[in-house]
Amino acid sequence: MSQSLSKLFVHIIFHTKYSHDLIDEVVQPELYAYIGGIINENQSQAIRINGTQNHIHILAVMSKNISLAKFVEEIKRNSSRWIKTKGIQYQNFKWQGGYAGYSVSQSVVDRVKKYIENQKEHHQKVSFEEEYIAFLKEYNIDYDEAYLWND
Repeated sequence: MSQSLSKLFVHIIFHTKYSHDLIDEVVQPELYAYIGGIINENQSQAIRINGTQNHIHILAVMSKNISLAKFVEEIKRNSSRWIKTKGIQYQNFKWQGGYAGYSVSQSVVDRVKKYIENQKEHHQKVSFEEEYIAFLKEYNIDYDEAYLWND
């Protein structure tokens, strides 16, 4: 085959440093739009972006021309730089050092979109920490809980 073709759906989750509630609801829509722009600049397509004051979920179609690690690095680096321009309350803003990235089958994209859209309601019942660990277990990812929250 002389052409490289792909359609990689990815669900990315990352939180603020120490999971502090730093992203107030006033800036969230603009932040999500900005992140959508970063995704587009990386030849990828944002499908859904949402979160709460301490974490973010992204569902995207990832370009075949970038690794997941580089993709998330671009999103985090540029969005962190941008949010610091939004006021003094954001001058010390930082994302966590790591991230979680999961492949998503096209057959469940609609379910993941709905899940991401309903983050605020979801987290009235389940904490971010409980949610994150549930994802790690669902995807059978080995982890050391001592390192999940201390960056």
